[in-house]
Amino acid sequence: ERRLTEIIGPVAGKLHTGRSRNDQVATDTRLWIVEAERDILKDMGILLEAGAEFARKHIDILMAGYTHLQPAQPIRFSHWLMSHMTALMRDAERLRDMVPRANQCPLGAGALAGNAFGVDREFLAKELGFEGVTLNSLDSVCDRDFIVEFLMWHALMITHLSQLAEDLIVNNLLRGVEMSDLYATGSSLMPQKKNPDALELLRGKAGIALGKAVGLTATLKGLPRAYNKDLQEDKVPLFEAVDTVKDCLAIATGVIVTMTPNPDMLMKALCPEMLATDLADYLVRKGVPFRETHHISGACVRLAEETNVSIDTLTLEQLQKIDSRFEADVMSVWDYEVSVERKSSIGGTSKKTVLDQVETCIAFAKTL
Repeated sequence: ERRLTEIIGPVAGKLHTGRSRNDQVATDTRLWIVEAERDILKDMGILLEAGAEFARKHIDILMAGYTHLQPAQPIRFSHWLMSHMTALMRDAERLRDMVPRANQCPLGAGALAGNAFGVDREFLAKELGFEGVTLNSLDSVCDRDFIVEFLMWHALMITHLSQLAEDLIVNNLLRGVEMSDLYATGSSLMPQKKNPDALELLRGKAGIALGKAVGLTATLKGLPRAYNKDLQEDKVPLFEAVDTVKDCLAIATGVIVTMTPNPDMLMKALCPEMLATDLADYLVRKGVPFRETHHISGACVRLAEETNVSIDTLTLEQLQKIDSRFEADVMSVWDYEVSVERKSSIGGTSKKTVLDQVETCIAFAKTL
């Protein structure tokens, strides 16, 4: 306004007619966050496509799947990676859904009661690139839902990156995956060390992100209606959150495209006991109810433990003593590749179903 006065004189003073800092700062913040969210969606598209292509490249590698951090069943390395990409796809969907709610124009709400000069709010919204106008002037100047929503979103998204980081830290420890020197550091004392620092920093950001979301929500909970100066406390967590999200997405993308899976070490983590469910499934295919086969397979596991041998070394005679329905072809059960290929329902770990997941992810990423 001051600059306009210098150019055209006192008539520039009319610019502020019916306006307030209250609706103007709300407008500026919405414009800023919508642009930031759209930029982040592009970054997420890059990460998702990179992760999916990495999964496609390494589709033939098998690894141990875990529940409770205990060996569970064999899976494809790509299936594991796509499990993390799937969570990030949901994050991208949520963020995309948030944009229209943030992209509503509060300009013309005035200080709280609205504009007394019949300003065309829909025209202003269209000129500024908004999708619509806010409904209630009182709410317009104090609504920070779109910021809280972003902070909660970023806490969940970084939680997913933290889970990816933790998985990679564990696999790096087991030498199943080697991190690039670009995302690792040495020790100031121990020359043999190669620390996955980038992953640890990703993991550490999750708690900070949650703190920002809770902190601003706590600030808002006690505010009376309309604008209060407390609302300026939204800017620091918002700006920091956007910077953190963009940095974390860039780091996660870099970690994925530069890491090197070690097929031999990943295979080494597989053990025949992980095929105990396949042993139960063998009898299911012969018409035995699964509840019964579960107990039969469990008896085989116990026998192997009691005789201190690997379950895949039990003889056909030993198996038939437990259940006579075991036949010679049961020995084909002890094949990890066969096991993963049988998990061929949608979302499973067979080669075709994992490649389907890859294609779906890439197609989705191109829409962001």
